[in-house]
Amino acid sequence: MTVFIYNTLSRQKEEFKPINPMKVRVYFCGPTVYNYAHIGNARACVVFNLLVKVLRYAYGAAHVQYVSNITDIDDKIIEAAKQSGEDIGVITKKYSDIYNADMSALGAVQPDSQPHATEYIPQMLAMIGKLIESGHAYVAEGHVLFSVPSFPDYGRLSRRNRDDMIAGARVEVAPYKKDPADFVLWKPSTPEQPGWDSPYGRCPENLNGRGRPGWHLECSAMNEAINGNHFDIHAGGEDLIFPHHENEIAQSVCAHGGEPYVNYWMHNGWLTVEGQKMSKSIGNVVLVHDLIKRIPGEVIRFALLSAHYRQPFDWTEELLQQSKRTLDRYYGLLRDVKDIEADDIDVPQIIAEALKDDLNTPKAFAELAVIAKALSSAKTEAEKAEAKGALLAAGRLIGLLQQDAEAWFRGDADVRVIEQKITEIQAARSAKDYKKADQLREALRQEHAVSVSVTPSGITWRKES
Repeated sequence: MTVFIYNTLSRQKEEFKPINPMKVRVYFCGPTVYNYAHIGNARACVVFNLLVKVLRYAYGAAHVQYVSNITDIDDKIIEAAKQSGEDIGVITKKYSDIYNADMSALGAVQPDSQPHATEYIPQMLAMIGKLIESGHAYVAEGHVLFSVPSFPDYGRLSRRNRDDMIAGARVEVAPYKKDPADFVLWKPSTPEQPGWDSPYGRCPENLNGRGRPGWHLECSAMNEAINGNHFDIHAGGEDLIFPHHENEIAQSVCAHGGEPYVNYWMHNGWLTVEGQKMSKSIGNVVLVHDLIKRIPGEVIRFALLSAHYRQPFDWTEELLQQSKRTLDRYYGLLRDVKDIEADDIDVPQIIAEALKDDLNTPKAFAELAVIAKALSSAKTEAEKAEAKGALLAAGRLIGLLQQDAEAWFRGDADVRVIEQKITEIQAARSAKDYKKADQLREALRQEHAVSVSVTPSGITWRKES
């Protein structure tokens, strides 16, 4: 099955050709765990989780290795620990667990491997040693820095000129740098900061070379250990193209004698909130942890996938509500045919082809609507069974519509109380006391946010958003 991917490196959509079809390797840059994940973090995770699902559909689940890291050593984490008074290990454990739970609520499966940076310090030091030995890195005043001029291909991914790269990286002005673009592989730690002894950062003020790795080095070392020197796909947000991914390429290629690092680079577009850049100063940061308390994770997933992953994306409350209405409609159709056994069919080809075409989710969603319409207009039981099977199979690949339809509408409602009220409504209607029935319906809406519908086949209810 042919899969097409837009490769940031070539700026073209390319046919995906795995190094080894029996072991397709994918790496997604995971979170730095010092706070809750925001909706921008979630977009990247949901998008590239879908990529893994599509690759597993195309090559077989056993033949795709999905790796996504946890950055648990970083200056932001150190600052968060300082401000809170908590141990760094406590903070990183707390927020990595919350991140995994929140992303799971959005339908994202756990990676096959989720390496934590602090578990790979020996591998990072080994890579630093290779870079120093080959002349691509140097020691200066307790720091180890990568020599950017030593790698002529630097800037190929981001396609920035040298001045733009220096400005874009917001490089630290430091007298010990040989070149302003050089970046840190290892930096010294104070006694209060976490650190590890290193043979490369030793100086009169730091005899053991105690320090910590630079962020860029972490991903390179973890990939070397898990995915090997050369693997298939590296994914992340557009904001990581430079300097993070540019630096990853430089240090990995140079550490392995010029061997290629990654064949395909994939990046999702920027996310704004109600037309504005998401910012703490504006106060418009949308946290997934808060969002899933008031709306199902599947709705958030649907909304995040409604636009093509490479396009800029504006997160709005209206989009969220529209996504909820659409899923309500689809689950309503499935509830209507709950007593009909769905045909056991494969993912409709038109859905699979759309997703294999660089994750064209707008196209896939349009075709999903066509299948839903076919289900709503189906007349015979055979037609309903076929359309139901197609809708469920399509949803399975996208990560939607796999819940029980009745449970979807009930949400987190107190089912025992609601069902008792429904019984009372039915009794009132049987006695032709429609005024009392309407009053009971309104009470359910007011007290339990439950909407009651009277249909020819009986009374149904659902939890309102």
